Amino acid sequence: MLSKKENVQSELILYTMEDLVPEDSLYRKIDKYIDFSFIYDEVKDLYCENNGRPSIDPVVLFKLVFIEALDGLKSMRKTCEKIKVDAEYRWFLEIPFGQETPHYSTFSQNYIRRFKGTDIFEKIFVNIVEQAIKYNLVKGETFFTDSTHKKANANKNKFYEEVQQVVHERKEWLEKEINEERKKQGKKEFDFTEKIEKKK
Repeated sequence: MLSKKENVQSELILYTMEDLVPEDSLYRKIDKYIDFSFIYDEVKDLYCENNGRPSIDPVVLFKLVFIEALDGLKSMRKTCEKIKVDAEYRWFLEIPFGQETPHYSTFSQNYIRRFKGTDIFEKIFVNIVEQAIKYNLVKGETFFTDSTHKKANANKNKFYEEVQQVVHERKEWLEKEINEERKKQGKKEFDFTEKIEKKK
């Protein structure tokens, strides 16, 4: 017997974010072990305490970069679009359906005004890697970048240098994307003065 669904898009459903995210979700495991609250202390000097509009939560901003890197997404704009409809991402960011997710321009403006020219990305992602090693989520022996498997140096300091290099490359991608968007809008490109020294 042929069945046909009709008007399911307008059907009202009652679920919590907890209901929508599978128990074996990688993001549940990350949320269980990785404490992102240290980010507030790292960035507090980049925010004004008593002036201006309330900012978007900086943990959300850095989790966006984490999502982009972890899932191999090539564009922050695409990442911002995906989190609108992805329950797992929303759960990880603590943004339930019905609340607005960060727009790409919000991310890019925060990057330009607060984070460009700083080493804040390196500090934050090294901390995350250290936590991941502590809880055996990663061994500190291999890592992935741009979907490419690399053997990390056995020397711990060398490993962290390589992690920092990957973060530098991600920053370079973000800066390139920001300037491409500005060109499309007829705006002047930013001069991101921090140059990345490529490893040979």
